[in-house]
Amino acid sequence: MQRGQESPDVVKVRTLPVQVAAHLTRRIVNGEISDGRGPSELDIAREFGVSRVVARETLKVLASLDIVDVAQGRRVVVRPPAEWDYLSPLLIEWLPAEVVGELLQELDQMRMLLEPELAAMAAALVTDETLERLRDEIGRMAALEGDPNAYLEVDHEFHMEICRAANNRILDRIMYSARWLGTASRRITNEDSDALCKATADHTEIYEALVARDPDRARAAMRKHLANNSALLAKKGRRTKRR
Repeated sequence: MQRGQESPDVVKVRTLPVQVAAHLTRRIVNGEISDGRGPSELDIAREFGVSRVVARETLKVLASLDIVDVAQGRRVVVRPPAEWDYLSPLLIEWLPAEVVGELLQELDQMRMLLEPELAAMAAALVTDETLERLRDEIGRMAALEGDPNAYLEVDHEFHMEICRAANNRILDRIMYSARWLGTASRRITNEDSDALCKATADHTEIYEALVARDPDRARAAMRKHLANNSALLAKKGRRTKRR
């Protein structure tokens, strides 16, 4: 699954302003609104047959995602795509699969920059209580290798435990904010038949390095794990392009 974070059987109910915002975002992505000027409240109300209140809320949704700026006098300006809030799960739902694929590659780059160092920091600071939780999570991973959706939740918590152990609130918020993209990435890499078994082995190596309180070993184990994920993601991307 290339978009969204929930399992395929989850039914999403969106408010009318969010539905209209999704439609407008896709038009912007497709180049249908390309002169930098976005639709006004009146334009939205007329085109979609909604009230001015709904139109106003639609613009608030778009502004919250940094897609548009609503200037004084109600002039609506479309912001450059590079400035959009790509950490928002809502925006990820609206983007084409190829753009989401690019974002997942960029997420891999971000994780490779941050997480090995977080693991090294955690190795120097980790408490016995955190090690106990990490050990329990590895046990749960081993038991859930036949259930990718449940495994994914434990996988995410394992990485966040390490992040919290590093005791840096800014890095913690960066990692937490990227969780939606991380979930999308894991859903793709977890599709391989033996991916979860290998992931459990990788997580065990990271855990053992933390138990040893060895920063260099923890850094290397995390880097190895992320490299394995990157290889799986790249393989999935090649398969998708051939279809």
